[in-house]
Amino acid sequence: MCFSASASFGASIVLGAVGLVTLRKIKQPSQIPFAAIPLMFAVQQVSEGMLWIGLSDPGHAAWRHFPVYIFLIFAQIIWPSWIPFSVFLLEKDQIRKRILMVFLMFGLAISSYLLYCMFAYEISAEIREGHIHYTLNFPLAFTWISGVLYFIPTVVSLFVSSLKRMWILGLAILFSFLATQLFFEDYVISIWCFFAAILSVIVLWLTSRFDQKSVTV
Repeated sequence: MCFSASASFGASIVLGAVGLVTLRKIKQPSQIPFAAIPLMFAVQQVSEGMLWIGLSDPGHAAWRHFPVYIFLIFAQIIWPSWIPFSVFLLEKDQIRKRILMVFLMFGLAISSYLLYCMFAYEISAEIREGHIHYTLNFPLAFTWISGVLYFIPTVVSLFVSSLKRMWILGLAILFSFLATQLFFEDYVISIWCFFAAILSVIVLWLTSRFDQKSVTV
């Protein structure tokens, strides 16, 4: 989370509880990846809580390195592939399923690129104006390309799904992204992930409305 360690850990507790409830509501194995999203966000928020402590207290400087990578692995590598993958498994319409496969391929491509960059180039984090600022020294020539490819599988795939109300999650994440870009341009990674984590409670709402006829096995 983007405000304090206690806020991050508090959010992780809430999201962890939401995630456990969500997983208890699944009816078919194909729903597991989608239902696991809140629990995964809980882990991501724990990592940023640890990072807050490491950056705020010199006595915990050892906490600065590992949590940065855990948080960014979720933010930059896992989500571009996991979101379209989870939606792909839920899709029943064969035409939409083929389209979602394309989005999944986009996601895997951007995840692979960002994984390479994460370990090939320097990354760092620091507290600025009450937020965590992540510095990713990736090749500038590719940042806008990777940004577009990241956005397409992570957000647009939710609008492609034929499942009822899935577009609500996509719209909520889209608005949170636009708000973050408008008001927190220098802290997009941290704050958008916070918004997306909170919005993952919508996953619980959607999962509770799944029925066996609307989801593939």
